[in-house]
Amino acid sequence: MMLMAPELGAVGETLRQRLADVEQRFAAELLSDIEPVNTLVGYVERYRGKMLRPTLLLASAEAAYGPEGFEKHGESFAVLATVVEMVHMATLVHDDVLDEAEVRRRGATVNSLRGNEAAVMLGDYLISHAYHLCSSLPRPSQEVSLGRVIAEATNTVCEGELLQLAHRNDWSLNRRTYFEIIRRKTASLCGLCCRLPGLVIGEDEGPASTGEALRAFGEKLGIAFQIVDDLLDLTGDPATVGKSLGRDLAKGKLTLPMIELLERVEAGQIGGGRAVTRDGVWARLERQADDTLPGEVREREATELAGLALASGAIEAARERAEGLVEDAMERVRGALPGTPGRALLLELSGRVLTRKA
Repeated sequence: MMLMAPELGAVGETLRQRLADVEQRFAAELLSDIEPVNTLVGYVERYRGKMLRPTLLLASAEAAYGPEGFEKHGESFAVLATVVEMVHMATLVHDDVLDEAEVRRRGATVNSLRGNEAAVMLGDYLISHAYHLCSSLPRPSQEVSLGRVIAEATNTVCEGELLQLAHRNDWSLNRRTYFEIIRRKTASLCGLCCRLPGLVIGEDEGPASTGEALRAFGEKLGIAFQIVDDLLDLTGDPATVGKSLGRDLAKGKLTLPMIELLERVEAGQIGGGRAVTRDGVWARLERQADDTLPGEVREREATELAGLALASGAIEAARERAEGLVEDAMERVRGALPGTPGRALLLELSGRVLTRKA
């Protein structure tokens, strides 16, 4: 798993065991007496890789509430970690339909194997089971409904996706709208994952609470994670990333590196003696989203755009923004939690968001 490594010690090993338990619960919850359903669910196993959201939830619980919190609320933490992974997996299955993607994590997508109808229904099946599992938990208080807060976050994810769809092929997309898209579609659920343990514990929800600090931590980390994703789509190794590069450009999605490039480009030189204008970059972006463009041409021109982004400093600027967000996130944790092994684990996992290759 991307966020785990042997040097994280005993608390890291405990987290590994808890994540293995989440995988088992995930499979058990989705088991059907209809074999074609089980076959479809089996495809979802190919989608699992980072397990970022359950990792954030379980690591936040360890950092904030320690072994004592798990002794009292460990079952609820495990169930909720499984629920957020199901919600995330559902969004991936649906995303592949929207993007007409054929490959994810070096394997064929559900929609490419079984068609859009089966993929959409599988995503719905995952969502319905997420709420079925969540409903098994006791309500922490009269004021808090875990199902309701998860539903609100899921609604926010959908709003982010719809906002992104509304801005496909919008090469004038500004920073504010870009960050609103990724805050909703990626960061909101990450923030909730870090907040959920506090809601289970019944902690106060004021702005100075530990839970609120963890929510802000998760949201900032989620935004940074998405920026790194956007960078990998341009500059990653396809064999490591597990999918073809330039998918964002091909689907008309303007991401931070390209926004940075468009802001920086003026008539003149961008390294290597190449004269590039904003209109010229814009025209290249429009060609990327042209369905009739041969694949080899699209790949070559996407590589050229990535080179321009690198030469102009746009790639470095986007990475620096991600680094700043991770540092801000870590400061939230340092200010809210005592210096325990659990906090050290959470900080270590945060830094690995920036160094991942897939």
